Amino acid sequence: MTDLRREALAILQERDPDTKAKRARALPLDGPLDPAAFIEPGPGIPGRPERPLLVTPMSLKPRPTHTVEGRAALIHALTHIELNAINLAADVVWRFAGMPDRFYRQWLTVAAEEALHFQLLRAHLRGMGFDYGDFPAHNGLWEMAEKTQGDLLARLALVPRTLEARGLDASPPIRAKLVAAGDRRAGEILDIILRDEIGHVAVGNQWYRALCTERGLDPVHTYAELALRHGAPRLRGPFNLQARRAAGFAEDELAALAGP
Repeated sequence: MTDLRREALAILQERDPDTKAKRARALPLDGPLDPAAFIEPGPGIPGRPERPLLVTPMSLKPRPTHTVEGRAALIHALTHIELNAINLAADVVWRFAGMPDRFYRQWLTVAAEEALHFQLLRAHLRGMGFDYGDFPAHNGLWEMAEKTQGDLLARLALVPRTLEARGLDASPPIRAKLVAAGDRRAGEILDIILRDEIGHVAVGNQWYRALCTERGLDPVHTYAELALRHGAPRLRGPFNLQARRAAGFAEDELAALAGP
């Protein structure tokens, strides 16, 4: 078969969401892989469907979860995040050459799990009488990927360890809100997602620290510098400290969350 890093690029460029998810889950993780290869990207990064309409985050107003449409809008937002997460994992695999073999296989595993999350959420959304694309969405996750495309250290710091780690904080209250509104299935899906996302953020933490060590950098100071340089959103509590610890955040990093 084709080199797995090239397969990751093809998944990233795939426009149909269901096909993208199926391809990500079908990748043989023990297949051939060349860590040193420089891969020409070509057009269409990332591959996107015609819908949903992408708007600014400020344009998206919360909807009441006591209505079916309000709950569907929230599930739709989560579905959009998971589709973006497939793209982000695939992008790390093809774009950044020269890492150990295990690095790429870990991120391919992440892509497969994000694809499962997308499939679970989309199926649930369809069961509610809606579908992916029925509500507008924003592009914040991919915008940070573009900002950090030239530096793997910045990518690891600001995507898995920042934007995706925010999901560790947000997941429990979102779950509670949906279950309180009577959506037990959504609660079950969010339990699966939180369990897996702890592992995904842990992969980001592992390789971020490895690169900091390799470059002789202090992880906490370097994170603050990268967040400022690339305009990362300011992290606001409450924080899910238990999940963040399980994902590999050190105590000095958790202490820094409460800093100015």
